[in-house]
Amino acid sequence: MTASDLVDSWFPADLSTPQEWEARYPERGLPPGAETTRFAPSPTGSMHLGGLYVAMLAQQAARASAGVYLVRIEDTDTKREVAGAAEEFDRVLGYFGLRPDEGDPDGGWGPYRQSQREQVYLSFARDLARRGLAYPCFCGPETLAADAAEQQSTRSPRGYYGKWARCRALGPEQVQRRIAAGEPFSLRFRCPVGLPGRVGFTDRIRGRLSMLDNGNDAVLLKSTASGGRLPTYHFAHVVDDHLMRVTLVIRGDEWISSLPLHRQLHTALGFQAPQYAHIAPLMKVEGPSRRKLSKRKDPESAASFYLAAGYPAAAVQHYLRGLADNRLIDLPTAVALREEIRLERTGLAGPMVEVTRLRAVSRDHIASLAPEEALAGLDGWAAGHDPGLHRLLAAQPALALRAMEMAHRGTGRPRKDLACWQEFRDQYGFLFAELHTLVTDPADRRFGGPDPRVVAGLVDGYRQAGPAEEWYGWLRALADSCRTPVREVANVLRVCLVGRTRSPDLFQIVQALGEDEVLRRLRPLREATRALRAA
Repeated sequence: MTASDLVDSWFPADLSTPQEWEARYPERGLPPGAETTRFAPSPTGSMHLGGLYVAMLAQQAARASAGVYLVRIEDTDTKREVAGAAEEFDRVLGYFGLRPDEGDPDGGWGPYRQSQREQVYLSFARDLARRGLAYPCFCGPETLAADAAEQQSTRSPRGYYGKWARCRALGPEQVQRRIAAGEPFSLRFRCPVGLPGRVGFTDRIRGRLSMLDNGNDAVLLKSTASGGRLPTYHFAHVVDDHLMRVTLVIRGDEWISSLPLHRQLHTALGFQAPQYAHIAPLMKVEGPSRRKLSKRKDPESAASFYLAAGYPAAAVQHYLRGLADNRLIDLPTAVALREEIRLERTGLAGPMVEVTRLRAVSRDHIASLAPEEALAGLDGWAAGHDPGLHRLLAAQPALALRAMEMAHRGTGRPRKDLACWQEFRDQYGFLFAELHTLVTDPADRRFGGPDPRVVAGLVDGYRQAGPAEEWYGWLRALADSCRTPVREVANVLRVCLVGRTRSPDLFQIVQALGEDEVLRRLRPLREATRALRAA
């Protein structure tokens, strides 16, 4: 058996050649300077705000250059995969306007799930093995753990190299005998021999980088004991980025240390490496210090936090852009979304995540919407997150629209009551009888002790018709007749109609409710006041 035959026996017989895969995934033929970018989440948990940030930057870089933005699911870590996570990614990206130009089920460079690309990886792994650039490794978890402990005790660099690279020098007969005996094995990259020197890279954000070259024989294909031949991240992303013709990889700075290995793999495979842009992590202030935003500690780190609360997609996009370039945060949302983001402006210090800043951006955005637009946004969110409210909006569309019209005062100056759709119930739910609780206790602390004459006058002499000036004139006349400040009369009316001491314009409220509903909400207090006086 020749050396080539021996290598081929480790792989399925019907694999395509690398040349055939190159023909299957041709160059894209995009205009000069057009970037193909990718967002490549792993379905090992929920989408993180940092993921949205990377997706936004990838989408922006592609669209600003007339390129392509794709999404690839890196699901080779089957042990940690969370059921339904990939589907959640699709929903979240869709809501926040980050759906890709290309991805499953559409796109000519797919499939876009790594678990469905096993044949591709095996073809390129076989090619490396045929050329002596990859070899089987039979070291199990116990051996690797013992070697790692020894390296730690001797303060040696961690990894599979030197005397710890036990399988690197195995001869063909030894390899074949162990494989024939059924020993599980992984496939390792045979990194260049010799003491690693320093290598340099150019990063789109950080400029020129210099670091120690890779001297570790990294795993390319996981052990056959795992039940398949799925690749590691290092190998899979190099192959996929090449065949999907990705030209710019935007990712977290935790991957900078892997650049030497990735360059070695690109060289060994004969690929031209894409450009890299390593972004700083999202940060949070904690007391006098800064720390990384934490999935475990910080609810606002999860993308679902913003989706469940109903922050409009445009406001979140605006906020994310502001994290990348602080000059955008104070612009109107429509303007900020049109501005190009330059990667070099994202900086080396991690941007600070402040929910209060997002809320300010979102309030401004919602207040800028026409009532019809705001109602459509609210209803779209409620359909998936507040079914009860969704039913009310559908059953009473005219009242729902009036609620949104209240967001603009008579002068046209917008109110800023809503930072997210979740707050609609608290701010405007009182308009719906189904969401309002009648006030029946004259001793309710919100009143401050109502004068019985005020309550009687509100019910017995209530006037609904007329322009705002006439209606407020009636309110002032009632206050004068009861020798009570008009603000106290208005407060009794407001508490009965709204349930709180602050509200939008009272005349707008009574116009929206109608006379019958106004009186229905006032009469219980009138009856309770009468009963109290009779006692």
